[in-house]
Amino acid sequence: MSVFRSILFAAVVAGAVVGLAVTAVQHLGTVPLIAKAEVYERAAEESAAKSLAPAQHADHEHSADSWEPQPGLERTAFTAVANVLTGIGFALVLCGIFALRGPIDWYDGLLWGLAGFVIFTIAPGLGLPPTLPGVPAAELGARQLWWIATAASTAAGLGLLFFKRSPLMATIAVCLLALPHVVGAPQLEDVHTHVPQALSRQFVAAVTCTSLLFWALLGSLSSLAYRRFSRT
Repeated sequence: MSVFRSILFAAVVAGAVVGLAVTAVQHLGTVPLIAKAEVYERAAEESAAKSLAPAQHADHEHSADSWEPQPGLERTAFTAVANVLTGIGFALVLCGIFALRGPIDWYDGLLWGLAGFVIFTIAPGLGLPPTLPGVPAAELGARQLWWIATAASTAAGLGLLFFKRSPLMATIAVCLLALPHVVGAPQLEDVHTHVPQALSRQFVAAVTCTSLLFWALLGSLSSLAYRRFSRT
């Protein structure tokens, strides 16, 4: 019971701190880029709405009126809550690993965090980079399935590569790492958007850097918090 309590307390503390820190970084980095893209998105929607028939126009207005957080404090608050919950969830996984592997310091935690960055950001991002509002993408279900399969395959490949040191396991690991990208992510054949490509590239860079910060902090702080709570 004490181990479970240490895992829980460490995950909550680390996840909350990292989630709030990443929210502040997003407010300076990715949020302004999203706001710019939404300007292009609204302009495209207004242009499309003018060309619709009256019945289609009514349906378009109904879908456009669906609820979403308002820009400013409300959106920031929802983003912070989502980031904190995400941080706590991943910190639970990391702290569970730390409990199984025994004593671990901040540097080991950092390495585990960087592994999470590769698994959940770099590998899926090679096929499905982050997209701004107004940029068309393939069907959501297909993208989610490929993303999950890529993360699982990358995690298994890295596990075999680092924990099963043999030529056979290394070969299987390389195959697992390459398989999702050989299959290929679901893509649209023809993508037309009003969002400038330069803005999309800035967004990909900002999201990647923010994710790197998230995982580096989460790995380090989770290991430190778990050591602290497990000692008490």
